[in-house]
Amino acid sequence: MEKSGASFVTITSAAFEENAYLAYLPSRDDCVVFDPGLDPDLIIEAIQERNLTLAAILCTHGHADHIAGNGALKGLWPDAPLIIGEGDATKLTDPVENLSAGFGVSLTSPPADQTVVEGQVVEFAGFRFEVRETPGHSSGHVVFVASELTPIQVFGGDVLFAGSVGRTDLPGCSFEVLEKSIREKLYPLADDTVVLPGHGPTTTIGREKRGNPFVNER
Repeated sequence: MEKSGASFVTITSAAFEENAYLAYLPSRDDCVVFDPGLDPDLIIEAIQERNLTLAAILCTHGHADHIAGNGALKGLWPDAPLIIGEGDATKLTDPVENLSAGFGVSLTSPPADQTVVEGQVVEFAGFRFEVRETPGHSSGHVVFVASELTPIQVFGGDVLFAGSVGRTDLPGCSFEVLEKSIREKLYPLADDTVVLPGHGPTTTIGREKRGNPFVNER
């Protein structure tokens, strides 16, 4: 997919059908990866076949299916900072908090090199991403908004899906908090804003405001 000169590659892990995203500008030789999942070899292959260097790993939250590939990527590109919301940083190294222990495994990630909070802007590989805190599915969940692109792109993790929302039946989850995050942090964005979710197909803010059965426009 190409938008405004930017290229986005979706890499979906077989387990949990989790979407990782590779973002790069064709004029550059570096890239950013969002939420490396349980098939890091596919992400590495996507980076290397394009002759890119990893500039940063950005994690929307610390659940196991979104951080499982962090170690493999850091192993190849140790200088690429691993960045996550301040409220979810402890999940990276705690199998109970990241929920992998509940599946009978002890999955951990390298610790964060940097944590981010509401309103912060991070710049890598020619992109500027604004951080918005969006708790509800995870207590420290954030999204990364590329507002300089046309249309705006939101790397949204497990907040808003096409016709659905992130699970709220897990520890630390709350539907009321999630709904508030969506209505206050995402729905004010332009209707043509593209949401690249952690699971399922891309969608737009306008489509979800009109038709999402969980958080439609009131």
